[in-house]
Amino acid sequence: MLHGKAFPISNGMKFVHLHTHSHYSLLDGLAKIDGLINRAKELGMKALALTDHGNLYGAVEFYQKAKKAEIKPILGIETYIAPKSRFEKTAGKNDDRYFHLTLLAENNIGWQNLLQLATKASLEGFYYKPRVDKELLRQHNEGLIALSGCPKGEIPQLIINNNFEAAEKMALEYEKIFGKGNFFLEIGHHPHIKEVVKSQEGIIKIHEKTGIPLVATQDIHYLKPEDADYQDILLAVQTGNKISDEGRLSIKSDDFSMFSSEQAEEFFKDFPEAIANTVKIAERCNVELNLGQILLPSFPLENGLIADEYLENLINEKISNRYPKPDTKITERINYEIEVIKKMKFADYFLIVQDFVNWAKNHGIAVGPGRGSAAGSVVSYILGITDIDPLKYDLLFERFLNPERISMPDIDIDFADKRRDEILSYVKQKYGDDKVAQIITFGTMAARGAVRDSTRALGFPYILGDQIAKLMPFGLGIEEALEASQELRNFCDMNPDAQKIIEAAKHLEGVARHASVHACGVVISKESLTNYVPLQYAPQTTDVIITQFDMNSVEAIGLLKMDFLGLKNLTIIEETVKLVKEIRDEKIKISELPLNDKKTFELLQKGETSSVFQLESDGMRRYLKELKPTEFEDIIAMNALYRPGPIELIPSYIKRKHKIEEVKYLHPKLEPILKNTYGIGVYQEQMMRIARDLAGFSLAEADILRKAIGKKIKFLLDIQKEKLIEGMKNNGIEQKTAEAIWELFPPFAKYGFNRSHAACYALIGYRTAYLKAHYTIEFTTALFNADSGDVERIAFLINEAKKMNVSVLPPDINASFVDFAPEGKSAIRFGLLSIKNVGANVVEAIIQERFKGGEFQNFSDFINRVLHKDLNKKSLESLAKAGAFDSLGSERGQLLTNIDEILSFSQNLKKSQTLSQNSLFGSDYSSNGVLQLKPAITASVKEKLQWEKELVGLYISEHPLNRHERKLLMNKVKPIKELKTIKISTAKNGNGLYRIAGVLTSIKKITTKNGQPMIFAKIEDLNDNVEIVVFNDTLVKNPALWQENNVLIVEGRLSSKDNEPKLIAQSAVEL
Repeated sequence: MLHGKAFPISNGMKFVHLHTHSHYSLLDGLAKIDGLINRAKELGMKALALTDHGNLYGAVEFYQKAKKAEIKPILGIETYIAPKSRFEKTAGKNDDRYFHLTLLAENNIGWQNLLQLATKASLEGFYYKPRVDKELLRQHNEGLIALSGCPKGEIPQLIINNNFEAAEKMALEYEKIFGKGNFFLEIGHHPHIKEVVKSQEGIIKIHEKTGIPLVATQDIHYLKPEDADYQDILLAVQTGNKISDEGRLSIKSDDFSMFSSEQAEEFFKDFPEAIANTVKIAERCNVELNLGQILLPSFPLENGLIADEYLENLINEKISNRYPKPDTKITERINYEIEVIKKMKFADYFLIVQDFVNWAKNHGIAVGPGRGSAAGSVVSYILGITDIDPLKYDLLFERFLNPERISMPDIDIDFADKRRDEILSYVKQKYGDDKVAQIITFGTMAARGAVRDSTRALGFPYILGDQIAKLMPFGLGIEEALEASQELRNFCDMNPDAQKIIEAAKHLEGVARHASVHACGVVISKESLTNYVPLQYAPQTTDVIITQFDMNSVEAIGLLKMDFLGLKNLTIIEETVKLVKEIRDEKIKISELPLNDKKTFELLQKGETSSVFQLESDGMRRYLKELKPTEFEDIIAMNALYRPGPIELIPSYIKRKHKIEEVKYLHPKLEPILKNTYGIGVYQEQMMRIARDLAGFSLAEADILRKAIGKKIKFLLDIQKEKLIEGMKNNGIEQKTAEAIWELFPPFAKYGFNRSHAACYALIGYRTAYLKAHYTIEFTTALFNADSGDVERIAFLINEAKKMNVSVLPPDINASFVDFAPEGKSAIRFGLLSIKNVGANVVEAIIQERFKGGEFQNFSDFINRVLHKDLNKKSLESLAKAGAFDSLGSERGQLLTNIDEILSFSQNLKKSQTLSQNSLFGSDYSSNGVLQLKPAITASVKEKLQWEKELVGLYISEHPLNRHERKLLMNKVKPIKELKTIKISTAKNGNGLYRIAGVLTSIKKITTKNGQPMIFAKIEDLNDNVEIVVFNDTLVKNPALWQENNVLIVEGRLSSKDNEPKLIAQSAVEL
């Protein structure tokens, strides 16, 4: 609930900014929330309003940060007003689609009304912008103070359009809507904008005539006057203009920065009441958000049952599925967890999660075995939420729910990515559309993007921005990149234009660029969500409703936030299981696979783990070959260790497993805790067990210790250090040993991984390895279908399939299905849908006809039988070029030469069929005509390969390099994959020249600053591709070489300016 309290600020306060835009006024406001609050503090302001355009995106963040800075937050919005009804998606008299109006929440009721208005503006009134209308304002006016808005407000616009009488009438209408004393006429200080001056003169007259009070505002869009240029660049980014373009949207002709109280007094000296009213309004606005509460929804129950009872009943009902004969240890753990869940009032939470997880499983949707610390709960395991036995794998409940620290539990669930929407639909149906929504997220301008946007807006050549961006180490901010890269600094020092771009980009970096749907965040509420958060449609589609508050704000309010993650590997598992059932009539129970399977461990020991979840990187495969895993515990450990930091511990882990390196313990009591990992601290849970078993901590206290060490706050560390050492001493451990054991803890915090999460993801990895080892064809088919849109990945998978003696066959009109499908025991066939320009409808028609009438005997038979409307010139050409008719004895060149005759023949057949269907007595016309094709020149191998590349994305029948194997050997050509592993320093120490060969797949020609042409080309061999840079001196030797689809040997130097290897071409020859 919300509650209000007075917040007097008049003591010494002369002026308050009531009209302020942050960067959540997307691509319009430049200032971030922190910047606004810091600037207000700097100017001695005691209160500040946030009124972003048409949304409440930043409200909670602003509220929290303002409170922390001891600045009174005033929550508001600059809403858009529809000229007529919000449901009319048309412009008004002067082509106005919307007007502006500033609204401030005076109290809790006002805040509730803002939530409703912001929601309905988006869901009901959206037309270019989210709009409300007068009807909505009348319904939701209580607790709101309205200001007439900027010059785009309805009243100023009427004045600007010389309709003073209507403006006066409109001002009185707004005063009637909001009530006397709740509507103010805004005046600003923008003397350089004619429209503002004109509208302000009219507003003052209306004030004098009607007595409607004035209020002074600034319409802040950036912090300081010197930021004006950068806000102008931001606007140019929004509109796609250059700042030099005439007539574009700009507010640069005047100042829209945050000015001081003293400046306000100067600017509005003729209207002292307008200044005084800012303080009066600020004093009236007293919204208090009740943050940090827990707003769990209730699980729907019948027969008067309460959640605690139902949860216990459910556990008793399901326990035998997991523990047929539960011993004392199991029952004690279950009872302990139930008591904690009851005490923390989280029974509903567990019931909600188990319900949708089990619904998904019952509907054949693959669900992950768990994620994060939730796998430490035996209750989760019994309910089917997780698939890892926490007792068997020594997982800790307190790592998930700490009874000494009440906070919302966090169970994130992985689902098959292609079916995630089905679970969302179920949850909405169960709890109500108005109580479930996805969560918004904001894309901000990253360093490289800010550089490229600034380059465009400033009107500099694209290549200049691209050069700067590529000199920036990936993942670093602009300041960090300048510090890290000498080359970037040198480039900017030598180039004044580059300096301007960098300076602009610094101001744009981190600014919100767009809103989108969070990849996995879902919120479920007990009451209608709009009691707590404003909603809107996702910017990309009106099919999805999302919150206007981001993940952090949703959590701050206390709503139940869950992550429904779509995991491609689960889709692969799901499809493999389905294919095995269809082809072999075997039912795989994925949750019951043996975890000691010999064939699976042989595959892991050989490092044959491409496409095995979490185990497929080159580095991981190398370590697996060295480790030779023999038990599931090894997979858990590798999953935890293979990440930055702990990766350096892997060699020791391997040596200790093979008894090459001695395992030592600082104290005998450490052995049972660290034995499974050969004395190496790998998991956070081990840290917690050390604290419990050696220092007498409860596991709840141990979890607090873990968090304290992770935060690295000295005074917290000192408290925990003293407590831990004292506890160990009390347990008979010497001071010196106790101190040495403490020294293990800080590295633990840095390297230690959540064992529950590692175990869950190791299990998905093991399951994919098992399927690959036992059901190679079905698993590989599922892989192809999961990545069907990724041409490079498909090319990689084809090479991997060859290593397993699996053939990948081209699309065939008689053999292909919609998607990739197994063919026999050692082949996979391309699906017809993989061919560009061939749609799903015509593919379905082809396959249905094949099922109905058998295989097509020849091309004429195909044309006679498939009479679908989508079998048109484009789809026929594409099928022919991709070789889909080759098996019918039809030659590609002949089909393409005769394409018009084929189409004419097909259209006559379709007309005949239509006439026959529409005639009462049928038709005497025989549709079984014979198609005669004219002779034509046979397509060359090069043409066929080009067509395959164009329409399927890769070469199917063969690779253009295959015919040149001998030449490649003679010329000592290096594979591109091998070239990419060479370190630049090594390349410079040798002769520095390397030869590669491949097909030119893309060519980009540019002109340098000196007016000389150069080329960026992509070259591809059998397994990889790399960028080639061709400067003019090389280009002029033979310009005709550098054409797409040419097969070349290229010699050049290795470079990696933007952390991506490139070859600077010195010479080239065509093969």
